[in-house]
Amino acid sequence: MSILWVILGFILLVIGGEFLVRSSVALSFKFSISKMVIGMTVVSFATSAPELLVSLQAALSGSPAIAINNVVGSNIANIGLVLGITAMVGAIAVDKSFYKLNWPVMMVFSIVLYYFLKNDNVLTAIEGGILFAGLITFLVYLIRSAKKDTVSEEVDDALATVSNFKIGLWLLIGAASLYFGSEWLVEGSKEIARSVGVSEAVIGVSLIAIGTSVPELAASVIAAAKQEKAISLGNLIGSNIFNIASVLGLTSLVKPIPVTEPQILSNDIFWMLGFSAILIPLIFLPKRFQISRAKGFFLVVCYGVFMFLVFTHGKL
Repeated sequence: MSILWVILGFILLVIGGEFLVRSSVALSFKFSISKMVIGMTVVSFATSAPELLVSLQAALSGSPAIAINNVVGSNIANIGLVLGITAMVGAIAVDKSFYKLNWPVMMVFSIVLYYFLKNDNVLTAIEGGILFAGLITFLVYLIRSAKKDTVSEEVDDALATVSNFKIGLWLLIGAASLYFGSEWLVEGSKEIARSVGVSEAVIGVSLIAIGTSVPELAASVIAAAKQEKAISLGNLIGSNIFNIASVLGLTSLVKPIPVTEPQILSNDIFWMLGFSAILIPLIFLPKRFQISRAKGFFLVVCYGVFMFLVFTHGKL
């Protein structure tokens, strides 16, 4: 039965995330916000909503290990699984903004998160506020430095003509789906952890993390198969920054998140830092400024090793 709750939870999170993105973008058009700003802020926040609701639900229901490892595992999956598989479908070009801005910012947020957790074994409201304030600063810089004619391919122009009734209905469907989806996913996952004899941290970094990354994986692979330019390394890096700064930042503002599972700080977070750090030597290896199929395969193999170690060392 717990597996059914998990599957239903995943389905509702995907539905809720989709409706929330649509309603948020349509609402933004009503307030005459530019398409570029909508793509950089509204869409990014809305697509982080499933992870945010899952982490918030986990923290409030007394499972802080799931709250933290949902983000740690999602960040690992974004690079090892999503980027790896996407590159195996079609090589991904890397522009200079990756190592000049996006990658350093992601590493700073990752290291700051590790310091905050390691310092006193808890992510406090003040520390969450610092992470979220850092994200807002980063977004303001991005918007100011972006060219006026920058077009966000994530934003559908058709949403500019949606009626107020439809927007309200979408918001209602999105909010309800995210609420029940996160609740069922967290409760089902806790039951699975107890039944198979692994810690909640293991379930958070594996099952839940992969589940919340599936929509991104599907979209990325489809874009790569169609040889569209919409998928970029920057999109995945941006997702990792949002996961740390908005998901954990906002969750800890509602309720401080303690570290209850030692392997989060002794193992899991180092894998997250390692997957992030390895991108720099990868893009400078031949072929330079490209994540080739071979490099993608290497990332997927590394992710497979990580998952194997998580389950072989995660037994209670």
